[in-house]
Amino acid sequence: MAADRKKAAETRAHLVLIDETGLFLNPLVRRSWAKVGKTPVLASDGGHRDEVSAIGAVTVSPTGRRLGFYFATEPGGFFTAGKVVGFLRGVLKHLRGNVVVVWDRGGNHRGPVVRDFLARNRRLRLEMLPPWAPELNPVEAVWSWLKYGELANFVPDDTDHLDDEVVDRLIELKFNPKLLRALWERSQLPFPKRNQ
Repeated sequence: MAADRKKAAETRAHLVLIDETGLFLNPLVRRSWAKVGKTPVLASDGGHRDEVSAIGAVTVSPTGRRLGFYFATEPGGFFTAGKVVGFLRGVLKHLRGNVVVVWDRGGNHRGPVVRDFLARNRRLRLEMLPPWAPELNPVEAVWSWLKYGELANFVPDDTDHLDDEVVDRLIELKFNPKLLRALWERSQLPFPKRNQ
């Protein structure tokens, strides 16, 4: 990972870390406060496997080292290689100059669709995270914050309701640089230093 950050610094490139997750209709049950003798009850049928898929990118600007956050959701679906390329295309519209994308070795990050996109976008370089290294991707901390904090014990009515809540929380994060930096610090990836 140090080499990837060094390459991004040397080429004055934006560093972009990407990851996907899924959030199910059934609540992620966590401990909560309640009056003595009044056990909280979450009204959920326990059988729904419907989900909202989300993709997120934490970006670091090459000069000011400012953090950014981009995301997309897919209610009732998942991010195929084609949809990941569409997301990347959208992120690239917001970033000038060279871009180094770092992500895991998921099947939707490889294949002909991704290779074709790379061939047409010379300012974009891809780097892979080491296998089984979620601790090196700050986007994993975003998903943990969202699932185990913001949406813990939340029982949505349907996937549209869940999607609305996910989008609301991620928009709040997008415009909260202190929280975004705190989530980065939860990862084991050192924050890039300024060029001297």
